Amino acid sequence: VFAYFLRNVGALEDDRRVFTLSAEDIKRINPNTLTASVFRSKADAELTAKLYSNTPVLINDLEAPDGNPWSIEFATLFHMSSDSRFFVTAEQMSALGASRDGSWWINEKAKGQIEKFAPLYEPKMFSIFDHRAAGYDSRGDDRGFRVLPHTSIEQYRDPSYEPEPFYWVSETELKRRMQLKGWPFRWLMGWRDVTSPSTERTMLPTIVPFSGVGHKMPLFLPRAEARLCIAFYGNMAALVFDYVARQKIGGTSFTYFYLKQLPVLEPSFYTEPRLAFITPKVLELSYTSHSLAPFARDLGHDGPPFTWDEDRRADLRADLDAFYARAYGLTRDELRYILDPADVKGPDYPSETFRVLKEKEIRHLGEYRTRRLVLAAWDRMEANGEFTAMGM
Repeated sequence: VFAYFLRNVGALEDDRRVFTLSAEDIKRINPNTLTASVFRSKADAELTAKLYSNTPVLINDLEAPDGNPWSIEFATLFHMSSDSRFFVTAEQMSALGASRDGSWWINEKAKGQIEKFAPLYEPKMFSIFDHRAAGYDSRGDDRGFRVLPHTSIEQYRDPSYEPEPFYWVSETELKRRMQLKGWPFRWLMGWRDVTSPSTERTMLPTIVPFSGVGHKMPLFLPRAEARLCIAFYGNMAALVFDYVARQKIGGTSFTYFYLKQLPVLEPSFYTEPRLAFITPKVLELSYTSHSLAPFARDLGHDGPPFTWDEDRRADLRADLDAFYARAYGLTRDELRYILDPADVKGPDYPSETFRVLKEKEIRHLGEYRTRRLVLAAWDRMEANGEFTAMGM
């Protein structure tokens, strides 16, 4: 019997806070560490146990090699301290007489040799389905620069716009490191290491162009074809996955050890109809600038980047969130609970899920738009038979 977040002895009498987990439940939820997760409420514990009963963890160390169905590896490319000797600034490149080519630098050396320098991404520069969230500006004092609060709508709508990094790295060194990883694509998938269970979103994955990335953006390296990699990424970006992650994160670092013990749909789940549903949506959400053209080509798309449209993007994300909620075996009421416990259990229920997201949307949009759109997507897909057609 467990209870957490108790502020007085009387809270032990509150059956909304007290719950039971068997040894098998604990082993299923945390098979590698056999530790008990901290849940705010009985509903969170029971719902999390259900999610784990339907879906295995990403990597079960006790079942190697079968316990890693994605054959996934994690990696970091450049450590911001120990690898700093590989970093160059815009001022240094200018001093060498190098020229800009988009977000890259081109340095023409003696005897016609050309050396290229790729931008170095840092976590503050990206967000979910957004590799252009912020960049550096020379008008502040953060390492001599100021991070822009957010890319403007006008910049998002410009497919040639890329955020300005603070550092660049040699393409030669970048290629050498990626070849050691065996990653076959000219784009990368990773997530933001610095996080919290009480922010707008806890898991912040992204797809970025082939470039340098700092160690606070660890990389996913599943051994799979491009479309399966995209389905994996969609899973990482889903609200239901984020909900489970919030039950696990105990500090401010989203390490490999947390990720390995989170429930992730296996490659065998992704039938052709399911991939046909996911792929175009992730493609449109991600391919918003020319720099991700190799990513689009790997998915069979030869056209230009998609126009950044806030309403359209919200609808696409809602469709994906409804899809993954169903894939994890949730009911509509369980999805409602994940979106907002108060909507199901009442305003005084001792739990919160996406409170910060809810409050932000009400403040800026006048409503909790995500809840409305995700539930509407669920209802539409249920009514028109999309779930049934996909075997869900």
